[in-house]
Amino acid sequence: MMRIYILIVFILTAQGSWAAGEDNMQHEFTYDLSDQAALQRGARTFVNYCLSCHSAAYMRFNRMGEDIGIPDSVLLENFMFGTDKVGSTMTVAMTKESANQYFGIAPPDLSVTARSRGAEWLYNYLMTFYLDPSKVSGVNNLVFKDVAMPHVLWELQGWQEAVNVEETGEDGLPVSRIDHLQLIAPPANKPEVYQDESYEETVSDLVNFMVYLGEPIKLQRYSFGIWVILYMFFLLIIVYFLKKEYWKDIN
Repeated sequence: MMRIYILIVFILTAQGSWAAGEDNMQHEFTYDLSDQAALQRGARTFVNYCLSCHSAAYMRFNRMGEDIGIPDSVLLENFMFGTDKVGSTMTVAMTKESANQYFGIAPPDLSVTARSRGAEWLYNYLMTFYLDPSKVSGVNNLVFKDVAMPHVLWELQGWQEAVNVEETGEDGLPVSRIDHLQLIAPPANKPEVYQDESYEETVSDLVNFMVYLGEPIKLQRYSFGIWVILYMFFLLIIVYFLKKEYWKDIN
């Protein structure tokens, strides 16, 4: 009985913590793995802005190219900066020791981040960096407080600042909380290849790609599912007529 009670308390506590984290989710997001062009653009952003520090060691370049329609020649010319073998995994040259020395902590591998954190969490994370002079990197994040990572996509988004509101706390004293973020400095030197895209579109494409990274077989599973459903439908028809044929002599 005591074990059941402890389990219920644990579940309720976990749900409360999860709900508290959801308070900072200001943007809704739904991924779409059927958009191959978006996956290609997301891969471009990933290798240009993420792969310099973060690895995706469970993915090979040629597997990615085959899945989302990027030829090996294009991979070699535009996506592979640390190796010339298309069969190589998406790793970084920086060692963990060097990363610990430079950043204080080794940047995590991003292969399954979309599965562990969730696509909507990732989208909100990349959308809610804001200026915070008290931090070493000069920025903070609305959904990942005191994050160590700098805002690597600042030249695509620009700079945001937090807008605070004053409220009365439980003890009757005034407290300040972040109400929303506002853009105060748009990107000044946005790379030419991103000129026709909004920051929201770029982040959406990047998160789409990271969802694909977390479960590449999902692309094939969608098509497999259609064939399985069709197979079951035709099997149902055959079984139905077999049943009628079998029972007609009995009835």
